Amino acid sequence: MKLFSQGLREASRTHQEIVRRYEIGRTVVEFLAAVTFIIGSAFFFYDSLIYAGTWLFLIGSVLFAVRPSIRLLLELHLARLPVPKEFRPYGADADEGDA
Repeated sequence: MKLFSQGLREASRTHQEIVRRYEIGRTVVEFLAAVTFIIGSAFFFYDSLIYAGTWLFLIGSVLFAVRPSIRLLLELHLARLPVPKEFRPYGADADEGDA
């Protein structure tokens, strides 16, 4: 199956569980990124906290870059799993993933 295929996300219980775990991780990263940006923004109101606010913006930016990385890792993980027969394209070889 191809990367970013919706059918692959639901091909088996194992696939569904892996998607769930990655989505939890991605949600945590998104939440942390948002929190660091909000706190960093508030820090810019105080001259003594501008340096810390800049670091929080940098950390938030890195976390926002992690989001698509998690998605790509999920897709690569799903692509390596065996796919049950009922989810294989018509005419696909059996060695493409027996389950």
